[in-house]
Amino acid sequence: MSSTPSRSMRKSFKTPRIIPLAAATLLLGACSTMSDIPAGTPLAEVQASHGAPSIECPQPDGSRYLVWSTQPMGQYAWGAPVTQDGRVGQIEQVLSDSAFRRVELGVWDGDQLVCAFGPPAETSVVGPPGSLQRVWSYRYRQSGAWNSLMHFYISEEGKVTRMHPGPDPMYDRPEWMFM
Repeated sequence: MSSTPSRSMRKSFKTPRIIPLAAATLLLGACSTMSDIPAGTPLAEVQASHGAPSIECPQPDGSRYLVWSTQPMGQYAWGAPVTQDGRVGQIEQVLSDSAFRRVELGVWDGDQLVCAFGPPAETSVVGPPGSLQRVWSYRYRQSGAWNSLMHFYISEEGKVTRMHPGPDPMYDRPEWMFM
């Protein structure tokens, strides 16, 4: 028997090389985000490729601020100002440590959170009667690496009183995986 593979065997050895190449191509295409859209693009073009925004907040000057969110299950949201003539400004990923640092405790309220970050992934209420606080949590990648939730505590007066990140239990492995 010959040790040289037949032509049909050689072909089958080459076929698996195509699979990783195709997978890499698909992954690179998926890495394209809304942040890649240049400022000045007409809003109609952005909506044609990415759909309607999750949130639209009118601004005092007649412009709007739009947020496209992947909440409640995703970790990303993109926000952009839109001029009166319908052109988007710089689009940025708004569920990030740097964007969360803009929140002013005691000043911001729930409406400002929604206009800045879109709808929260989860909401809950904590505290004893008389000092209840609503907690709005946003899924995100803390430091671009860790599956986290950013928790915002909103007082009965409607102001954000504190905020902190924490691990996202959605990504915890089930107990049976440790057996």
